[in-house]
Amino acid sequence: MHTLAKSTPESERLEDYILLLKPRVMSLVVFTAACGLLMASGQQHWFISILAIVCIALGAGASGALNMWYDRDIDAVMSRTKNRPLPDHRLNPDNALSFGIIMSALSVLTMGVAVNWVTAGWLAFTIFFYAVVYTAWLKRSTPQNIVIGGAAGALPPVVGWAAATGTTPLEAWILFAIIFFWTPPHFWALSLHKNQDYIEAQVPMMPIIAGVNSTKRQIIIYSIITIALTLAPVFLGTASWVYGGLACALGIVFLGLSIQVYRSKETTVAMRLFAYSIAYLFFIFLGLTLDTLLR
Repeated sequence: MHTLAKSTPESERLEDYILLLKPRVMSLVVFTAACGLLMASGQQHWFISILAIVCIALGAGASGALNMWYDRDIDAVMSRTKNRPLPDHRLNPDNALSFGIIMSALSVLTMGVAVNWVTAGWLAFTIFFYAVVYTAWLKRSTPQNIVIGGAAGALPPVVGWAAATGTTPLEAWILFAIIFFWTPPHFWALSLHKNQDYIEAQVPMMPIIAGVNSTKRQIIIYSIITIALTLAPVFLGTASWVYGGLACALGIVFLGLSIQVYRSKETTVAMRLFAYSIAYLFFIFLGLTLDTLLR
C-alpha cells in the first residue's frame, strides 16, 4: 500500500517530530477534553487534573503520528499534506512509527496509574479508533469515513469527564454527540475545496462518491442536527438560557454559511464555513464550560 521509499535523513529535527503530533488538531482535542473535565466538577487534586490533560495531549499526538505514518503515501500526492515531515523525507518512517507507539503506551499507562483505569481505557480506545479504525480501515474504503471516524475526535470530552469522576454520564455523551455531528460539515467543507487532492489520492470522500450537491445537502442536515444538540443541555437543565442564546446566535451563522455553501459554486465559500466551524465549536464548548462553572 505504501509506495514511498524508506527515507534516511541525515539529521532529524525536533520541530518535525512536533509536526508529527498534528499540534493544531491536538489543541482542539485538549481544549474539548479540558472542557469535559471542568464541566464534570470532580473533586480530584488540581495536579491530577493537569496530568490527565497532559496524557490526553500525548494520546492525541500519538494518534496524529500513527496517522501520518500510515498515510504518508497519500499525503505525498496531496497539496495540503505533501510538505509534512514523512512525505517530504525529513523523518524516517520507522522512527515515526516507534515514536507514535511509545507515546500511545506512555499516555495510556500514565493515565491508568495516576488518574484511573476507566479513563485509560477510553484513551486507549480513542487512539485505536483513530489510528486503526479510521486511518487504516475507513478512510480509504468508504465515503462515510469522516462520519464514522469522527467518533475518535468526539471522544476527548468523554475522556476528560471520566478523568474527573471515573464515570461517563449522559452529559458527557451530549458533548460527544455535538462534536460527532459537527465533524462532517466541518471536514466536508474542506473536502469540497480540496476535492482534486482526494481524487488524485484515491480517497473516497463524499463529494467524489455522492457528488458535490449531495454533499452540500448533507452539510446542511448535519449542521441542523449539530445546532439542535448544542441546545440539548439547556432543555436538560444542565445549562442556562444565557448559554442557549449564545448557542442560537452561533448556530444561525453556522447554518447560514452552510446554506451559502449549498447555493454557491465557489469553493472559497466552503473554506469560510470550514474556518468558522472551528471557531463555532470553540465558543460552544467555552460557553458551556463557563456556564457550568458560573452556575
